[in-house]
Amino acid sequence: MDRMIAYCGITCTECPAFLATQNDDDDIRKKTAEQWSKEYNCEMKPEDINCVGCMAETGLHIGHWNECGIRKCGQEKNVKNCAYCDDFACEKLSEFFKVVPDAKATLEEIRKNL
Repeated sequence: MDRMIAYCGITCTECPAFLATQNDDDDIRKKTAEQWSKEYNCEMKPEDINCVGCMAETGLHIGHWNECGIRKCGQEKNVKNCAYCDDFACEKLSEFFKVVPDAKATLEEIRKNL
């Protein structure tokens, strides 16, 4: 499967929620729910860990998918992901990178090859 890069730079195809959904793996769901609950200081249940990837318009998505400001902005600007945006890295993205630095590295690598 090709890598799916979300607007924010998360590699959806490497995300545990995506992998759990693709493989219908309840063990990954349980481990991910426990980890993310601690990491993000919120309560997540294994049944919350389902996602077909941020770029897919239909199917199961992680809870904040529909409200994600980065995703909405990328859609409005009609870019493949934020690496292709003239405003890279905007304030929204910079704040996000504080929590998910790997996403920044992914988008910067894409930008180097544009």
